[in-house]
Amino acid sequence: MGHVRMNGRAGGARTAAIGLLALAALTAGCRAGPVGAAEPTVAATATGPTDDAAPGSGPASASPSVSPSEPATDPAPVETPSARPSPRPETLMSTGDRSGKVRELQARLRQIGHFHRSPTGYYGTATVASVQSFQGRRGLSRTGRTDTVTWERLLGMTRRPTARELDPPAAEPVAKPDARCMTGRVLCISKNSRTLSWMIDGRVVSSMDVRFGSQYTPTREGAFTVYWKSRDHVSTLYDTPMPYAMFFSGGQAVHYSPDFAARGYDGASHGCVNVRDEGRIASLFDQVENGDKVVVHW
Repeated sequence: MGHVRMNGRAGGARTAAIGLLALAALTAGCRAGPVGAAEPTVAATATGPTDDAAPGSGPASASPSVSPSEPATDPAPVETPSARPSPRPETLMSTGDRSGKVRELQARLRQIGHFHRSPTGYYGTATVASVQSFQGRRGLSRTGRTDTVTWERLLGMTRRPTARELDPPAAEPVAKPDARCMTGRVLCISKNSRTLSWMIDGRVVSSMDVRFGSQYTPTREGAFTVYWKSRDHVSTLYDTPMPYAMFFSGGQAVHYSPDFAARGYDGASHGCVNVRDEGRIASLFDQVENGDKVVVHW
């Protein structure tokens, strides 16, 4: 019996040692597996491509290979050419212009009731307002400038002006000319009809619209003579241009007025006799001589 107990201790020791060895072997692995199962094989998972593996290969890649610059879920947008903005119409005539083309513009506007005076060839505020009126009636931008679109539309609605339409005669004096105007060479100026008639021996050679001074700077009335002509005169008192000036009483003269051409009778002179048709006053300036009579009357 005593021998048997010794063998039992030895066997128990051997059994315990074997159990410890088995336990050490099991705990040395990455994880525990079921008893009796084969040791699992763990495949290394690469975090990126290796030198001999193409990008996307290996067990972790289940989807088709995708180029980094071409994401599969977000295709590159297709560029579509943007519509080029239409070019702005070219401006042909605008405020301050003075030409035969402006005179034609005014005559054409007058044909269809948008310009209510004789053409002057000067693009002033009256012409701007007339162009704006025309543009507004035709659904165009009311700029007051005559651009290519406005001009083409106007050409399509009007005919070429005649010489008389481009340069119509001014209205004849409403009343019979003053008796002092019936002999000799006279600038006969009527405040009643607001006209200047260039008369020679009682015959009207030419007429033109005129404007006078205000109540604070009235144009003098009476019989005078032209004592000085100055083609490119500038007022020393008001520092304003007075082209084709023909002085007849102190600082008062008959001359062209861009302001009269632009604003009409909305303004007034400082006492001079303003003419708004530059072509007519230029022609008159060449005909009148120093010593010719000037008669200002009602």
